[in-house]
Amino acid sequence: MNVQGRIETPDNDDARAALEVLRAWAAKADPVEVAQLDPAIARLLPGHEVSNYPDLSRDYDATFEADETYKATMPDLQNGPSSLIVGAHTRIEHVGISNFRLPVRFHTRDNGDLTLEASVTGTVSLEAEKKGINMSRVMRSFYVHAEKTFSFEVMEAALDDYMDNLESFDARLMMRVSFPVKRPSLRSGLEGWQYYDIALELIETGGVRTKVIHLDYVYSSTCPCSLELSEHARASRGQLATPHSQRSVARISAVVEPGEVLWFEDMIDLARAAVPTETQVMVKREDEQAFAELNAANPIFVEDAVRAFAERLLADARIGDFRIVASHQESLHSHDAVAMLTEGETFASASVDPKLFATLIHQG
Repeated sequence: MNVQGRIETPDNDDARAALEVLRAWAAKADPVEVAQLDPAIARLLPGHEVSNYPDLSRDYDATFEADETYKATMPDLQNGPSSLIVGAHTRIEHVGISNFRLPVRFHTRDNGDLTLEASVTGTVSLEAEKKGINMSRVMRSFYVHAEKTFSFEVMEAALDDYMDNLESFDARLMMRVSFPVKRPSLRSGLEGWQYYDIALELIETGGVRTKVIHLDYVYSSTCPCSLELSEHARASRGQLATPHSQRSVARISAVVEPGEVLWFEDMIDLARAAVPTETQVMVKREDEQAFAELNAANPIFVEDAVRAFAERLLADARIGDFRIVASHQESLHSHDAVAMLTEGETFASASVDPKLFATLIHQG
């Protein structure tokens, strides 16, 4: 009610009068008009509910059971007609779930079993005329096999299941784990657990399956140039100088040849043999001195590192195509020194993820 441009607060009599006016209008109006103004108005009309805004229950019914007849009436937009597709009617290479976590049991090289928390990524291809996929089917297919000791063979069974369930042609399944290995110190005799970020990947494209193991290997890299310059300062001027070293990370991705077995421990041993300056877990003074000596005996540029890893990979008959991406996170520069080396068609690409090298960090 306006009084000289001022809005007064309505009282109960004002509200009652307004309600009577609203009811009088709604009683004569078309139900659609009521809904367009405000569907809630229908609740104010005794005996005049509109079909598109029923009086819904707000109490959760814990006893309700969805039987097959009821479930058959439920909408499923993801499996709807192509007319529901948003955007271009084009094929999607990968659609699915990422970082689905569960405990998974793995068999180790020394004939033991180890249960680790795994992060699972499962995707399938989607044809141009299909609206979408039911994401939960990827998870359900994986859970069918989750109690088994995992291997590439078990992953293949899970992949078969969800490709059948989702009627897809191409698919990808990946499991990421942090794999523990007890490592001795260099001289003191102490031991500590080293954790390796490892992923198993199974890819099916055009009916051909590819098995890949990915390993992030963390090591120390002493700059050969800095080492020589430091020694020059000592020899020529009696000047104390230290070469710069830095924590470095290499991501080694290797295709396992058909019929071959490549253990997690095999990949780790390969990396340690190529570049022995792995970062240490437990360290006393004698270990720190030993590590300084080990670095001085193995100075390495990033170019040297990827070639050293490649030499080991090429010599292993179990390994086919591979890719090595390395980052030396410089203590001299405010930028990193990086390199990438590939062998074969599996990892060949004219373009790389713009943040690829930025992902090569050690999550301590």
